[in-house]
Amino acid sequence: MSHGHGVGHGEAEGGNKYIAIFISVLALLLAIAETMAKSAQTNALSSNIEASNLWAFYQAKTIRQTAIKTAAEQLEVDLALSRDQAVRETLGARIASWKADVARYQSEPMPTGGEGRKELQERAKKAEAKRDLYTEKYHHFEVASALFQIAIVLASVYLITQVAHLLMAAGVLTAAGLFFSLVGLFFPHAVHLL
Repeated sequence: MSHGHGVGHGEAEGGNKYIAIFISVLALLLAIAETMAKSAQTNALSSNIEASNLWAFYQAKTIRQTAIKTAAEQLEVDLALSRDQAVRETLGARIASWKADVARYQSEPMPTGGEGRKELQERAKKAEAKRDLYTEKYHHFEVASALFQIAIVLASVYLITQVAHLLMAAGVLTAAGLFFSLVGLFFPHAVHLL
């Protein structure tokens, strides 16, 4: 009788080894998901800062453009009222120069810097799109991490209780965690969590 009891005990220990390996694999998946989540979070924050900086630069260009445009319009009034030819020529040259500055503030293509309002707006929108992409990735990886953590707990409790439903639930949660990891890695906009 003790022999039969020993065989059952040995089988349980052998099964427990597989569960321990399963838990180790879950811990590895958790570590990978957490690393990917932190990386996505860092990239989201960097892209958000980049977008904020670009929008601030855009606003500064807008303020400068408005100030110069207003000054040019005032000089046009002065030019219309002026009768002295030398003053008119000076005012005309200044107006032309300021209008060129206004146009440059509006659009300054890449060969000369790419820092006009139009280009800054495009760059800021691209940075926002990157931020949104990495935020989506981050959320998926965080959900995967939570699922892996719960699966580890359930598999660990199974070792103590031998309740098969706990192990099955751990398996289902592992599959869901893998699903969210893959979505975060390859298709972050396919599933919206928040």
